[in-house]
Parts: sequence; structure tokens; C-alpha cells
Amino acid sequence: MRQRRRPSERTSAGRDATESRPIAALAATHRKLAPAVLGPRFPDLPGKDFADAFARALLDWFGKHRRELPWRQTRDPYAIWVSEVMLQQTQAATVVRYFQQFLQAFPDVRSLARAPTQEVLRLWQGLGYYRRALAMQEAARLLVRDHHGQLPRDPQLWQQLPGVGRYTAHAILSQAFDLPLPIVEANSARVYARMFACDQPLESPSVQRWLWHVAERLVPTRGAGHFNQAIMELGATVCMARRPHCEQCPVTTFCRAYQRGQMARLPVRQQRPKTSAVNEISVVVQWRSRWLLLQRAARAERWPSLWEFPRAEMRPGELADDAVLRVCRELTGLEVVRDRFLAHIGYSVTRFRLVMQAWSAVRQAGRVRLTSLHAQARWLTPQQTLALPLSTPQRRLLAVLADQIF
Repeated sequence: MRQRRRPSERTSAGRDATESRPIAALAATHRKLAPAVLGPRFPDLPGKDFADAFARALLDWFGKHRRELPWRQTRDPYAIWVSEVMLQQTQAATVVRYFQQFLQAFPDVRSLARAPTQEVLRLWQGLGYYRRALAMQEAARLLVRDHHGQLPRDPQLWQQLPGVGRYTAHAILSQAFDLPLPIVEANSARVYARMFACDQPLESPSVQRWLWHVAERLVPTRGAGHFNQAIMELGATVCMARRPHCEQCPVTTFCRAYQRGQMARLPVRQQRPKTSAVNEISVVVQWRSRWLLLQRAARAERWPSLWEFPRAEMRPGELADDAVLRVCRELTGLEVVRDRFLAHIGYSVTRFRLVMQAWSAVRQAGRVRLTSLHAQARWLTPQQTLALPLSTPQRRLLAVLADQIF
């Protein structure tokens, strides 16, 4: 692809000439651009005049309407990194409290690198997607080992770290050091798809490549960090997936979907797989006033390194009484006597809707023998259990137990 040349410094004459042109006229130029090299299915890529006018309109709006979020008050690349990892799959309003607590406990990359993993996971409780926290700590340890605790300015070095892709590397470096690096994530992708009326599914690799080309054309040489924040803010608060607030949008003049009345139809999304129902059983095994807790293996697909009461899927047609005995025998090697029903706990994971039946049981015989699903087992008091990092459904089960004990 022919790269758009970026002068290191715009001349005042060129800037004045651009600013004197009506925005509507500039917005119209993207109908006259040369076809994109990506092929006829894709909208044309924006030119320099369009990019400059779009950035001015977007940044003017952002300066007046942006949310005051704590990670926007710093240029510290470590703090920005933490925020970007937390914001993956999690709404900003939820992240604020976790972000502040996490930085209080681990204020820099060295403190994160040397922290006990269980403490990192405990502070991550409630954010979900715990593999993010494990990858971030692994990356912190590599930065201390290989870079003396210094965070690099090279996006390629960032992308060699666990859990860091192109988006995360560019977001950190554009915000911390104002490097002119583009970003594409869910919010900005939705804005660009509507703005250029892209009628191909966002998830397809070819559309993702096109989106990155668009972002490269639009990100300004100066103020890239603010621009990237602004485009994400627009997608998060105005150009939302459902019921976009077009009357509040500062860039409708540039938006083909708005001009064609296609806001509700775009962006095109691939059909999601249907939700599957899964029934589980979880057993609180008691012995000498203690509970048996198992730590999931670090490589577990779901909830790696977190603790849980013995838990497994129920078999088709299996009765709860039988499932309690089987799960304890298979996961722990223990023979138990079923005690009583505790709760039904429903939750969702990706495309699965799960209902977990929780029961209590009493150890009768045997010694704990673990499978490859778990790394270790402990008999713990209720107070000790409260200090462990647990998944959300397991914390809900613990809350049921706490109501009965305390």
C-alpha cells in the first residue's frame, strides 16, 4: 500500500488553507478518492484533508465531553498499560475502582514482578478473564529481567511480551509518549465501519486489515494519544452498538452510514453461535471444621490458578446425589457422605449459560489425590478461604456459606 507521507511539521500556510475549507466540503472528498488497494468490496481510504478535518472535529468534541478517568490523568506507561489490560472485555466504570486498588498495591513494574501471583489474582477478583493478570505479571517479570524494569518505546518490543498485541502496544505508546501509532479495537472499529459504510463483517481478517489501514490514515502526527482516546470515547458513549446517539455526534458530516440512514444496519457482524446450557455440581467438602479447596492448574482454559470447591459438569440424566459422590471421587479421591443442598448459582461464560448446583458433603474416607486439572489442594478454615482468589460463581457460593456461618 502506498503510504501517506507525513510532514514532521505542518506549515502555517498549509494549515490555514485547510482550516478555511468548509468541513462539509472536506467530508465529501472521501467519495472521490482513488480505490483502496484492498479491493472493490472495501470503501476508499481517507485522504489527508479529510483526516485533518476529522481529527479537528473529533478532538474539539473530546475536549468538551470526555469522561474524567484516572488513567487519562497520567503519562506513566506502566499505569496506562494496567488500564489497557483491565479495559479489555470490561467497562470503564467497573475498571476505575480496580485500577486504583491495583496501582496502590503494585505501583510500578518491579513491584508487580515480585508480587505473589495469588495476591495479583486476589486483587483481580471481579474483573474476570484472569489470564490477563497472569500474562501481565509474566510480562512484568520479563521487563525486569531483560530491560532492567524500563518500559520500551518500541512497539515491536512490546508485542513480544505475553498478552500484548498490536492494539495494546500502540495504545500505551501513543498515550504515554504521543507516538503517532493507530489503534483499532471494538469502539473505534464500529465508528470507522459506520463512517465509511463498510458492509463486510467486522470479524473477517480482511476487514480487520482494512480497519488498520483506515486508522493509519486518520491518526495525526501530533496528539495521537488524545486522538486515540477520543475515537474510543466516541464509540463508547455516542456511536454505540445499539441505538447510537447520532444527534450528539460531532462527526456526522463525515459519516456515510448517517447520510444513508444505515446506522442501525452497520456495522455488519457475523452471526454468533447459539448459547448452550450446561449443568454443573460443586461440592463443599467438610472435615474437622475445614473446607477442601482446589487450585486450578495454571494452564486451565478457564479461571487459571484460581481456587474453587470441587466442581464439574453433570452428566446427562445424572441425579445430584450421584453427581456429588462422583465429582468428589474423581477430582479428589475422597469418599463422602452427601449433606444438604446449598444453592443454585447461574452464570454465563462466552457462549455457555451454566447453572451450578452447590451441595455440602462430609469426608468419610480416603486421602486427597488430584488430577491434572488442579495444582494443589488445601483444607482451610472459613476465614482462610475468604482470603483466596476465587472466580465469581465460587465467590457467590462462598457468600451463601458466609450467610449461614457468620
